[in-house]
Amino acid sequence: MQAILDFITGPLNTFAWMYVLLPCVLAGGLFFTIRYRGIQFGKFGYMLKNTIGKVFVKQEAKAGAVTPFQAMTTALAATVGTGNIIGTSQAIALGGYGALLWLWIAALFGMIIKFAEVTLAVHYRERNEKGDWVGGPMYYITKGMGKNWKWLAILFAIFAILASFGIGNLSQANSIASSLNNAIIAFAPSMAANQNTVSLIAGIALATVTAIALLGGIKRIGKVTELMVPFMSILYIGFTLTVVFSNIGNVGNAFGLIFTAAFTPKAVLGAASGIALKEALVWGLRRSAFSNEAGLGSAAIAHAAAETDSAVKQGLYGIFEVFADTLVICTLTGLTIIVSGVDIGFGVKPGSELITAALATVFGQKFAALFVAIALMFFAYSTILGWSLYGTRCTEYLVGMKATRVYQVVFVAMIVVGTTTSLDVAWDVADTFNGLMAIPNFIALFALSGVVAKLTKEYFAKK
Repeated sequence: MQAILDFITGPLNTFAWMYVLLPCVLAGGLFFTIRYRGIQFGKFGYMLKNTIGKVFVKQEAKAGAVTPFQAMTTALAATVGTGNIIGTSQAIALGGYGALLWLWIAALFGMIIKFAEVTLAVHYRERNEKGDWVGGPMYYITKGMGKNWKWLAILFAIFAILASFGIGNLSQANSIASSLNNAIIAFAPSMAANQNTVSLIAGIALATVTAIALLGGIKRIGKVTELMVPFMSILYIGFTLTVVFSNIGNVGNAFGLIFTAAFTPKAVLGAASGIALKEALVWGLRRSAFSNEAGLGSAAIAHAAAETDSAVKQGLYGIFEVFADTLVICTLTGLTIIVSGVDIGFGVKPGSELITAALATVFGQKFAALFVAIALMFFAYSTILGWSLYGTRCTEYLVGMKATRVYQVVFVAMIVVGTTTSLDVAWDVADTFNGLMAIPNFIALFALSGVVAKLTKEYFAKK
């Protein structure tokens, strides 16, 4: 078992991320930006107007579908999570201040990649036995590239199911239990002896509310995320902005550190830090993809259920999704940590303690610990909901709808395992399967890029 784990978290992880995902994000992002005429920049205002600008416009969805906004919040639910808080903290600690610049660059390319994924998912979607819209990489591979490529779609579905138990379940549940225990201990140190009990109670409660949401299908998940995602995002943005404005004099210096360290990290951090240009670039790109999942194809599964008359129109929500997730929330996490002046401890992979310490400089340790626990609870729970949908759809594609209940029962049970078990390698294992999903997805994105270009040209010609 140890040999298998070493292979998954070592050579396989390096192959998936270093030689597949990261090069594809940069090269593919540049290629798609040129081929789709840079719509993530040129049509940015139009995108805002037709996505977030329609939040307060009443939208209705027919049976088997959700509103375009609900589809986006379901996808955001899976991405706005521990990756934005813990992932960004890890990018800075392991890649230096400059990792943030590479995180931004990856997000700019990620916007057009996510646009392509969502557009293809809606264009090639179909109705299942219940009448629900279903789609995603496994469908646009099979229907767009032909049945001879079905093996590639099967490969994606298998990787996505495995990833759903890692990044979408175990690591999220463990983060909730850990942050909850930290908050309780901050107020009552004597409770340190009861951490196992607290974790078990949290696991059972979390598994129960997840099961209730799953039983309601895509409609109920959409309604939950429609309320939860905006609420928790606005709350988190508000608290991090408070810290940034409280240290407004340090903001200019923070951006200086980010841009300088992106290319010469040792000049900023010193040779003793051990952080070189490679670490800054890799961890920035890596945590950007981990945060917004552009290139993985997962979010396309949620967007495929949208009640929309245009694949391109829903694709615009994909652009906004990456913008909100990475360029807003991850940036605020990074800035909060840097301007607060807390000791980052470069070279050591942190958990939630880094952002907690940064918030504590303004709000105090106890309140900061409580807020981070609540934020992580909402963020991680929403990620669990989003990935439960992805795993369900992939299971349905592989073996039919009857097997989805079996998957969901196992998924819910694993939540309790996640809260009560030490998961030292959970993040690394989750990282690997996330990266593997990108292999079949990028093959399809390149192969079907002409379809997206044609649909995009036709859509904006009408406008």
